[in-house]
Formats: sequence, structure tokens, C-alpha cells
Amino acid sequence: MIVTGLSLETLSILVSSVVALHALQLFLDFRRLLASINHLPEYRTIISPSSALTPLLPRIPLLTLGHDHSWLSKHGPFAERGLDIISTAACWPKATGSMLIADVTVIKDIVWSRGQHFPKPLGQYNILTFFGKNIIAFEGNEWKRYRKIVAPRFSERNNRLVWDATTKIMLDLFDTVWAGQEEVVVNHTVDLTSPIALFVIGAAGFGCLISWKEDTVVPIGHQLTFKDALRTVIRDLTIPSLVPRWAMGFTERFRRARLAFDELHRYFTEMIHERHGSKDQDNDDILSGLLSANDDKNLSKGEVKLSDSELIGNIFIILVAGHESSAHALSFAFALLALHPDKQEELYQHIKCVLPDGRIPTYDDMPSLTYSSAVFNEALRMFPPVRTCLHCAKVSAEDTTFTLTDMNGTLKTVVVPKGLDLALEVAGLHYNPKYWEDPFTFKPERFLGDWNRDAFLAFSGGYRGCVGRKFSETEGAAVLTILISQFIISIKDEPQFASETYEQRKARVLDARAMLTLAPIHLPLVFRRR
Repeated sequence: MIVTGLSLETLSILVSSVVALHALQLFLDFRRLLASINHLPEYRTIISPSSALTPLLPRIPLLTLGHDHSWLSKHGPFAERGLDIISTAACWPKATGSMLIADVTVIKDIVWSRGQHFPKPLGQYNILTFFGKNIIAFEGNEWKRYRKIVAPRFSERNNRLVWDATTKIMLDLFDTVWAGQEEVVVNHTVDLTSPIALFVIGAAGFGCLISWKEDTVVPIGHQLTFKDALRTVIRDLTIPSLVPRWAMGFTERFRRARLAFDELHRYFTEMIHERHGSKDQDNDDILSGLLSANDDKNLSKGEVKLSDSELIGNIFIILVAGHESSAHALSFAFALLALHPDKQEELYQHIKCVLPDGRIPTYDDMPSLTYSSAVFNEALRMFPPVRTCLHCAKVSAEDTTFTLTDMNGTLKTVVVPKGLDLALEVAGLHYNPKYWEDPFTFKPERFLGDWNRDAFLAFSGGYRGCVGRKFSETEGAAVLTILISQFIISIKDEPQFASETYEQRKARVLDARAMLTLAPIHLPLVFRRR
């Protein structure tokens, strides 16, 4: 058979040759990569961990690390190799490598490094720029510009507003949705903590007061509630980057995603325009601060104000970070208290000691409510919300070395070539027995005395640490204090799990999956009035 002047046999030889040459090139690139990292103890796979296929697959040795590798493995791989830095190397779609790091000293060197020695791999952050440029997805002067405007908005006055808003939201929940019920069953706790977190960030972040009754009402001019639009956008965040706009009508999920993105953008635009037109500008919420700092009269000479797109981009990041991480951290905190009734009782007695008259706590009580904060921190340690690929990824901008000790106390030097990805393994660090005694055990008291703050990366760390950390800590302490003072939490009994052991129940209810942040899969709880 002849195909455009070539026989089929000749064509097949040409194709085979091209494939063979490409395979040889991949192999040689792979060998050079291994040599550049001095064959550091490692994972070797065909498919790169950064490939779009990896999150879709389970771990298959030599083929892929699979989804949630860092979370599922925790500190195990480091312990097996006796060193808190290990490497990955893959050959497809191109030779790529990275270093996985769970050593405090090395992580401190990276996150507190000035200049551009260890920048973020910005290409991984493109999905977070759909609504506009923002403080998370940029480096250098642009990041400094965004931080100068965004960071001061998370002030002490705003923290007080967070506490007051959280208190009102929780008491409103008890007095309306849960009114007259001695026992409340929640089949998936995220369905409770998600609106709590949304209402708090709505009130303290954007001056939007939403009641539990109003939550289901679609405003005039919209097709989705704010909550439904946000939930869909977070679930389908990658769709707009993978599917062209003209193809977004092909399936029901694509159409729903398109509508949600459009609706959320409309909500953001309305927030900005309504606040611009408001006579009351003396508010403590974050949006008021952003708009005030972005006003021409408040800009320093030479400063450029944020565009509407940049304002919306930063509003989106603040909203997502404040909503997702808090909602999931609170869910895990509730579950851990339910699984450990002794710790729950200890928290209750602590609250009674601080508030013996049973009054509603205020922000001024927060420094005394140390066990509430400890429970929240321990939940964040055991279930860190940050995903390595989005929040704690760096790149080495130059050839360098890291020095650390192995499990035997021997000093080791690790060679890091320019351009290599560096993953700060938060789960590996949080479960590293070098820094946390009995890391798999729920021990809130570990946060009551001296503890290694450099070994706690729930809010990332260094110069790029989360600007909203105190916002989240305030919300977490307030929710736990108010809830535990009035309710006892337990795991919902389900007939199909009647014969399971305690460890099986614990594994089931704490099962988690990394999405935008680490989230519980199915967490049924019961809340009983005291």
C-alpha cells in the first residue's frame, strides 16, 4: 500500500524512529536529572506528580504517586529513608524532579529567604487568577503592592469584628435553626461549618450580614444564592482553565459552572459598587479597608491603585481562603472532640473556669480561652488545610545546597540544582516525631506550653505566610467556645457500622481528600444540648 508516495512499511519505520528518538531523549534527560540531584533517596515514576493525570489516579508504584500522596503518606517516606528531604523524578511528559522537604531548618531557610532565591512556581497558580490578579498568585513587586494594601486590613479592629460576628452567627443558629431541639443530627458536618464560615467572612470581610433564614433566598437579579455560586466555583475551579468559553455549554456541569462564575463575579462587582456609593465608610470589615487604601487620596506618590479586576481577584482569594480553610478545620475539630470525649470535657471545664457566670464570651476573653485555641491548632496540625502543590511550593532560582542531619545524627548536604521544584511537605512536617511527640494522637495540650512554631505550617510561613491567620484563629476559638459551652458533640450512630471498632470508626469519620483544601469526605455528627 502506498500513502502519498510512501509505502506503509516506510511510514511505520519513520513513526517508530521518531517515537524511539523521543523515548531516548526522555531517558537521557531523566538520567541527567538524577545526576543533578546526586541520586538522592527517592520516588521514581513515569508520570510526573505535576501532571493533570496524577490527581485522577491512585498510587501505582513506578507509574505515578497518585492523588493525595503527601497527605496519605505524611512522614512515612521520610522515616523510611532516614532523611527529612527526599526526591521525586519522573520522565513523562518530560523529565521533571522535585525535592520533598519535612525539615524545620531547611524550611525556615526557604520561607525566610529574601530576594528571589526560592520563588513560587507561578504557573501552578493560574487557576486562582480567573477573577483577577491577587496576592497569592504573584511574586516580586506585584506581590509587595498587593500585600501593602491587603495585609493591613487584617487589623486588631477587624479581629474584634470577627469575634462579634461569629458570636452573633452561632447564637442565631441556636435560636432559629436549632430552636426547640434537644438533639440535632448533621449528616455531613461541612454542611454546618460551611455556612458558618461563609457568614463570618461575609460579615467581617465584606460587611454582608446574612441570617440563617436568608441563606436560601436568591436575590433579585441573580439566579443563584451567593453560597451556591461560591460552592460551585470552588468545586469546579479548574474547569475554566481547561474548557474554552465556547464549549462551556456542552454539559450540564459546564453550564452550571459558567453560571456560577458569572454570578460570583456579579456579586463581587455589586459589593464594590455598593460600598463606593455608601456614605458610611468607617467600617472595620476588610472590603472597606481595601477600598479606602485604594483611594487616590490614600496612595503614596508613585503608587498605582488596584484596578477593579485586581480588587475582585483579591476579594476572591480572601473569600476562598477564609471560607474553605475555616469550614474544614472546624469540621475536623468537631470530629476530634466527638472521638475524644475526655478532651471535649476538658475544653468544657476550661470554658466554665474562664466564664464561671456562663456569660457570652467577648474578644477580650480570647487570650484566656487557651484550650479553645489549642483544640483549633491541633485540628489544623492533624489536618492541615494547605495543599503542597498550591500553598507550599517553591522553585530554586539558583544552584544551592541544604544541610541537615539524618535520623542517625549524621550531617548531610543535599545538592539542589537551579530550576528544581521544592515542596514544603506540610503533612510530613506536622507528623514528624522529631517535632511532635505522638503525632498521630490528638493532644490539644501540646499547644498550651512551649511548642515549635516553625514546625507548624497550617498557615504557610515566612514572608508569604497567610495574612488572615489571626482572622481564622479568632473565628475558630469563638466557634468552639460558644458551641461547646452549650452542646455536646458525638458521632452519629449508623446501623451499617454497628460492628466497627473504635479505630475503624475513627478512620471512617476522619477520612479526608485534598481538594482546594483538605476536606472531610463524610462526617456525620450529633449535637446535644447540655
